[in-house]
Amino acid sequence: MPTPRPLRLLVITYYWPPSGGAGVQRCLKFVKHLGHFNVVPTVVTVDAAQATYPVRDESLLAEVPAGVRVVRTKTSEPFESYQKLTGRAVPYGGFANEGKPGRLQEALRFVRGNLFIPDPRRGWNRHALAAVERLLAAGETFDAVLTSSPPHSTQLIGLELQRRHGLRWLADLRDPWTDIYYYHDLHHTPLAAWLDARYERQVLTRADAVLVTSPETKRLFRAKLPALPAAKFHVLPNGYDESDFRTPSQPPTDCLRITHTGTITELYRIGRLLEAVAACAARHPDVPLRLRFVGQVSAELRGQIAQAGLLPVTEFLAFVPHAQSVKFLLSASALLMAIPDVPRNDGILPGKVFEYLAANKPILCVGPAGSDADQLLRECGAGQALPYQDAALMRETLDALVARWRINPNLDLPAASHQRYSRRALAGELAKVALELQGI
Repeated sequence: MPTPRPLRLLVITYYWPPSGGAGVQRCLKFVKHLGHFNVVPTVVTVDAAQATYPVRDESLLAEVPAGVRVVRTKTSEPFESYQKLTGRAVPYGGFANEGKPGRLQEALRFVRGNLFIPDPRRGWNRHALAAVERLLAAGETFDAVLTSSPPHSTQLIGLELQRRHGLRWLADLRDPWTDIYYYHDLHHTPLAAWLDARYERQVLTRADAVLVTSPETKRLFRAKLPALPAAKFHVLPNGYDESDFRTPSQPPTDCLRITHTGTITELYRIGRLLEAVAACAARHPDVPLRLRFVGQVSAELRGQIAQAGLLPVTEFLAFVPHAQSVKFLLSASALLMAIPDVPRNDGILPGKVFEYLAANKPILCVGPAGSDADQLLRECGAGQALPYQDAALMRETLDALVARWRINPNLDLPAASHQRYSRRALAGELAKVALELQGI
């Protein structure tokens, strides 16, 4: 029986190596593994020399498969002016690196929310569209196109390509759009909010398939347009790459170290847990408790750590390349994650949770009980959500960790039931959705 022709998938994403951070991982890992499922991806992205990445990670370039074609384009964005006006770096998602905004920042947020809809990176769209048109004019053919966001302006590229060429279109939305927790910080006028919501509806309606990262996000989008068929929406969570976890775990034997990687701010409401850690250290002076934060920590949260009296036992490390971040996971006793205390946070499922699971460490998750994150941790036997104000449960959980540590400083869990969240398995799910669109 002859081998079927590979499916040709055009992947359009702003975040691509050498961009760093969480946003780049999803498309990178999809592309890395799609070849195993008879899918040939072509990537269209922004020229790294012109891009405005909040963080860079040059090491990720080595993960791009040698045979994958990557087309880089120019872009036209206002961030250079932003940096000159404020003297600050490009904002992280949710303005995590800005702290309390001053008048100038508030004014710039208003400009961003009302003059750049859906977002300032829309200036890349015309360059990306021109690059795709050149590929098609040269005789290239594609069976489907995948657009990944944020920035949600990238979805408008898929909308236009479908209109012009009738391409099958998969809209991959890693985050909510008009329901993202910091949306109100953009000070939209009614007209701007209406236009943004209109774009959102057009994407959800016109895309042949909508990919989301959590069940709650699927429910959120479906509630906006309940007439759309449920089969159109697919939950493809983020995951972990097995090849990233070949290094053996090396938990410390001289302390019980709780590690957090990535960005965290006061919105994550870990203040009560910090108090519980301090109280636990006082109750058990024979067990050296240590905290380690790898990545962006807001000034306000650093203040909370100081207020809890934990500065002497806390280590702060700046952003590190992804491979090194994984090593910090493997050199921890337990891992800390938190869900921001914002409306509709039941569906927030941070990408890091899957790498936390792959590290096989106990996970302290500050967030709402019954959320998607809570259910995932329980399913995999890695922990449970600790509600923001539940001091009793936090105390009980920390005391249990200390008791186990006294018996054996290696708190690693048995291999949890997280194999279905491997990046390769999820790439297979993506390939299945794309093939179904072709009737294969």
